[in-house]
Amino acid sequence: MIDLKDYDNAVIKFKKSLNYTVLPVLSWDFYAKNLESIKRSDEDMIALMNLASSNSWNIDTDVLDENLKVNKNVVVVTDTNLNIVFATKNIWEMNQYHPNEILSKTPKMFQGNKTSKSTLKIVSEAVKTNKPFEVTIVNYRKDGSTYNCWIQGQPIFDQKGKVVNFIAFEKEVA
Repeated sequence: MIDLKDYDNAVIKFKKSLNYTVLPVLSWDFYAKNLESIKRSDEDMIALMNLASSNSWNIDTDVLDENLKVNKNVVVVTDTNLNIVFATKNIWEMNQYHPNEILSKTPKMFQGNKTSKSTLKIVSEAVKTNKPFEVTIVNYRKDGSTYNCWIQGQPIFDQKGKVVNFIAFEKEVA
């Protein structure tokens, strides 16, 4: 019995020697959500870097990192025919489409009656002339509701100077 009493005293003494902070359960929930977001961003960045490598992109990877991780923009990449070849996982929060649902489709799938034709013309002209553009456009979610989408797009050139993809950094705005 004395052995158990000594054990209990040792445990009490050990616990008192620890320097720890008690965190509420809510903080763990916040941390877990943020951790998942960071994990998705890292996975998206790896996929983007693989796409950049396979297409010999001549692009500053810091721009990709800043837009994806710091600014938390949605990133959509198309081929030269404007078929979507990549979208970041955070596109779900903006329009309720999973990336695999939009692959091989064109960005026209997000447009509808309220989408401005004059804004579309600006985008179309920029794409035809391989110029960067920045617009805010009315897009449609999967459920049919609208949202204002800020888009900053640009052509991506390969190491030889040929356009191989187009990239768009997007965010829902008020």
